[in-house]
Amino acid sequence: MLTLYDYLDSGNGYKIRLLLALLNEPYRWVEVDIIAGATRTPEFLAKNPNGRIPTLELADGSFLAESNAILWYLAEGSAFIPNERLARAQVLQWMFFEQYSHEPYVATPRFIVKHFPADSPRRAELPARLVLGRAALAVMEAHLQRNRYFAAGRYTIADIALYAYTHVAHEGGLDLAPYEAVDAWLARVAKYDRHVLLTRRP
Repeated sequence: MLTLYDYLDSGNGYKIRLLLALLNEPYRWVEVDIIAGATRTPEFLAKNPNGRIPTLELADGSFLAESNAILWYLAEGSAFIPNERLARAQVLQWMFFEQYSHEPYVATPRFIVKHFPADSPRRAELPARLVLGRAALAVMEAHLQRNRYFAAGRYTIADIALYAYTHVAHEGGLDLAPYEAVDAWLARVAKYDRHVLLTRRP
C-alpha cells in the first residue's frame, strides 16, 4: 500500500490527497509536523534528503518526492493525464507555471500569514509577493476566460496542481473577487465526484 507523509495544512500535500481520492486509491497517511521540524529528523531525511513533504512511499519501499512529480506518477494511465503529445506538454506547462510563477506568490504569502507572527521580518515580503500573486492569477484568468480547464479541455492534474493553493489564496491576502473565471473554475473543480477538502483528515 502507498504511504503518504504529509502535513494537513499543506497545499502541496493536498494535491496528492485530492488525486488519491479522485482515483479512489487506498493509502496510509502519516502526518509530519513541518512547524515542529519533523521533516529535519534523521528518520525523515532518510526518506527524503531534501526534508520536505509530501513524500510518497511506494509499495516496494522506494520514495518519491516533489508534489507535481507524485501527481504525474499516480495519474499516469488515468484520465487525469491526456494521451495526446501536445496536451501532455500543456499539462506540464501549467504544472511548471504553478511551481515557478504561482506557488511562491500565492502559497508562500498564505504560509507567512498563517505561521509567522505580525512582527516577523517575513511579513515584509508580503507586498512584493502579493503583486506577483495577482499577476499569476491574471494569467490564469485570461486562460480560463477561453477554456473551462487548463489543458486537454478537461480536468487534469494541471487543474489539481493549481487548485490546491488558489482556492485558499484569500488566506494569504489575495482577493479572488476580480477573477471571475478563476472563481467559476474553482467551483467546477469542487463539484467533481469524490472531491475532498484541504482540511479533511484522511
